[in-house]
Amino acid sequence: MTSTPVKILIVDDHPMVAEGIQSILESYDDLSVVGTCNAAKDAIERLEEFDPDVILMDLNMPEMGGLTATEILLEKRPGTRILVLSMHDSPEYISSALSHGAMGYVLKDVPTDEIKQAIDAVMAGQRYLCTGAKGSLEPKDGDAREALTGREQTILLQLAQGKSNKDVALALDISVRTVETHRKNIKRKLGISSTAGLTRYALEHGVLQGTGASF
Repeated sequence: MTSTPVKILIVDDHPMVAEGIQSILESYDDLSVVGTCNAAKDAIERLEEFDPDVILMDLNMPEMGGLTATEILLEKRPGTRILVLSMHDSPEYISSALSHGAMGYVLKDVPTDEIKQAIDAVMAGQRYLCTGAKGSLEPKDGDAREALTGREQTILLQLAQGKSNKDVALALDISVRTVETHRKNIKRKLGISSTAGLTRYALEHGVLQGTGASF
């Protein structure tokens, strides 16, 4: 057990909400709020400066939403835990947040001690869903295939156009290792083992429509 406080970054476009959460968290000795950002882009640009352990992320923000921001932040710093703090309790929002890499989902109207509980859980490497979020995620029998995230669809398009991992990394300004990780996840989610299979999937599902790509 370390005595170093857990560093928290709050990303929410409503300053009053961010300030409220900050004052709650600062009442705990083992937590330290290192910053608040009103825009996702600000959090991405200042990630190294804040150096957070946990990011509390709102979903609906102008310019860039929390889901896209979550993917980009995790590309930059895979070890960061992202905990979505949202007013939306629909299964679509919750499952999308988890598939984009968030480790937990907490509704904004939960008791204050539950936010602390969620932070403790994700710091211990566990996924955390608050009671309201858990109740919304009913297991479905039908299609068990995981949906691709927006970032994964972008990378699938690039790969299906015949680009190498290095080409994709250059085009999206990410590391080759990050592309390889996304590629692995795409293959796992789609149950496809070869690049030719990815190209075929992209053609059959309209991913390549309008790109002018030919094979």
